[in-house]
Amino acid sequence: MSAETYRDAWGIPHLRADTPHELARAQGRVTARDRAWQLEVERHRAQGTSASFLGPEALSWDRLARRARLADTARRCFTALERKDPETAAWVRAYTDGVNEGLTEPGHPNPAPEFARTGLAPGRWDPWTPLGVWLATHILFAGFPAKLWREHISTHLGPEAVALFAADGPGTAGSNGWLVSGERTTTGHALIAGDPHRFIEDPGVYQQVHLSCPEFDVVGLAVPGVPGVAHFGHTGTVAWAITNAMADYQDLYRERLRRTGAGVEALGPDGIWHRAARHTERIDVAGEDTVEVEIIETDRGPVIAGGPEGLDDGTPAALSLRYPPRVTADLGFGALLPLLRARRVADVDRALDAWAEPVNVVQAADTEGGLLHRVAGRVPVRPAANGLRPVPAWEPGHEWTGWHPPPRAGLTDGVAVMANQRGPATPLGVEFAPPHRADRITALLAGKEHWSAADMPAIHTDTHLGSAAPLLTHLAALPSEAALASEAALTPEAALTSEAAPGPKAALDPEAAPTPEATPTAAPPEAPEAPPTPLTPLTPLTPEAAALRDRILAWDRRMDADSTDAAAYAAVRAAVVRRLAAHPVLAPASVPPAYPEVLLPWLALVPRLGHALEHLLRAEDLYGIDRAAAVRAALEEVAASPPSGTWGDTHRLAPWRALPDTATAPGDEPGLSGDHDCVLCTSPVPGLTDRAARGPAARYVWDLADRANSRWVVPHGASGLPGSPHHHDQQPLWLGGELAPVVTDFDRLTKESDD
Repeated sequence: MSAETYRDAWGIPHLRADTPHELARAQGRVTARDRAWQLEVERHRAQGTSASFLGPEALSWDRLARRARLADTARRCFTALERKDPETAAWVRAYTDGVNEGLTEPGHPNPAPEFARTGLAPGRWDPWTPLGVWLATHILFAGFPAKLWREHISTHLGPEAVALFAADGPGTAGSNGWLVSGERTTTGHALIAGDPHRFIEDPGVYQQVHLSCPEFDVVGLAVPGVPGVAHFGHTGTVAWAITNAMADYQDLYRERLRRTGAGVEALGPDGIWHRAARHTERIDVAGEDTVEVEIIETDRGPVIAGGPEGLDDGTPAALSLRYPPRVTADLGFGALLPLLRARRVADVDRALDAWAEPVNVVQAADTEGGLLHRVAGRVPVRPAANGLRPVPAWEPGHEWTGWHPPPRAGLTDGVAVMANQRGPATPLGVEFAPPHRADRITALLAGKEHWSAADMPAIHTDTHLGSAAPLLTHLAALPSEAALASEAALTPEAALTSEAAPGPKAALDPEAAPTPEATPTAAPPEAPEAPPTPLTPLTPLTPEAAALRDRILAWDRRMDADSTDAAAYAAVRAAVVRRLAAHPVLAPASVPPAYPEVLLPWLALVPRLGHALEHLLRAEDLYGIDRAAAVRAALEEVAASPPSGTWGDTHRLAPWRALPDTATAPGDEPGLSGDHDCVLCTSPVPGLTDRAARGPAARYVWDLADRANSRWVVPHGASGLPGSPHHHDQQPLWLGGELAPVVTDFDRLTKESDD
């Protein structure tokens, strides 16, 4: 046997070979068969050549990839890997050999229609290409553009604005993950469950796979284009999963550059001008002229924005990016084979000591009762100012001086929950996700003493919106005509406790609201908030607005796709965001500096307002803005033209496709339950769109009692080929909160080929 390919009922590839290298070759080959177009796109993105067939819209990304030296860094890392870890380097090379075989083999002509649409033929993969794909996929994970946002909003509103707008930003990736120890399960063995939140791509960013050879037998979620199973895996005796640690491990430096007869120089922290590396590259753009890009690299790192002449609008600025693999020539690929060979938690722990990036929080458990909850990845030691905003390269005191030891944590009441909130990685980051998802998962797990694998989808799909309280409190404080008449006869103190307006009181006092059933999915009590003090005299709401207000206040705070009340809440929320964004105090911040287009989503005002709305509504003061008036006006606006349908009618999936699907209109995509701060994290951008480009890119449950009881699902299917029966066959499961069984018994699989 060289290698065998089997399939299960969902078309998921199950591979068996004599050696890890033959298995890697088979994994590359089957990935090329299933995901040829996706591999072609990822290869071009890693090289910064995607505009050559995707056109001008891809140019900004290609500029960043070139200027950040992604391909060059991947080459450096592979060269270092060959020197330090020749076994892993040969394993990676075997994978790319398999990719090249799968892309060109005559027995499996590739029917991907995208090649015909673009006139492309699959290109050849180099041994370093998987490292380039990994780097390109994760270069923005640490959210270094958020430093530009903090500087931008501080310039307009002062440094205190940074804390007000701190939230899970529009471009970051998050996840839910929870580890339940054996003392809290029905089997006495641990469970690990969760879902990574990323941009939903079609084909998907994760590939379900089963890899078997005499040394190991692993099921997990692979990244197409990268060998092995990095983030989520189960070896039969140990399983692991990750969430984004929200660590800050990349720095931006403001550079002072000057041209000389010999090239470009940069002013260093020693006060001396140093020669910077410089050359030019050309980017082909489909349908347009070739673009020339100047590549400059200082002692800090490659310049990704601006240059000696400043930004595109002439603003004098140049920003260099310092990121660990560029410094160390190590992308952490040395962890991948040891992870596959792991038999217990201690093996996973040792493997993760070689992990580089992205920086993750890892949860692991084994069949012997071992548990692990730690951070994995490389975070530099440097001054705190580096984490907040771009720092001056010409001033001393901003150097990297070492690496932080990875923090570790334990379990509380037999569980560990991570949802990108402040946790073990707190010392390594600046901004984290709000605690709502983590708090909700913790509360749900506390509602039941013992859990099984079959119970986990109820947590995956919980739609309670923990961040709704501040807006509901503002709505509760808006007076109806009857309430004003009643309150006229009361003292201000008595008016706050009057029962003349039961809707507002129910929103402010959880004891007055209907009591949820005592089930694991019941909403936990919300702490009451003090009603906001309006800056303008109270005026009664119109009857339509009063009725809408009372309806929203009676809502159960669940963002269900079939809920008309959730749609009404979301419409009011969006209107509030738009009104705040248009306020003269905040509106000037809507014009970002002339940074590259690929960085602008982090600098957009409306998404920032939408994701930070609860903080902005809770703040004691918001630069004198009358938030009560803004909420009242938003309510009246929506009452005059209310949503005509349910939340799912507008909250639809918006998957990213390298080539837009001209046959699929936005209204044809499925409606979704969930919201940004729900456990079912399907992220709209309040004030901009209800459509969700981000959501669960996979769901999984790893059972340590019996791997055959494990479950998983992806948003689309195992195949990236339109027309394949497995192109979108998992989507009904994904939408319904169901999971497919994990099958590892080769006798239950269908043999496809011998290679």
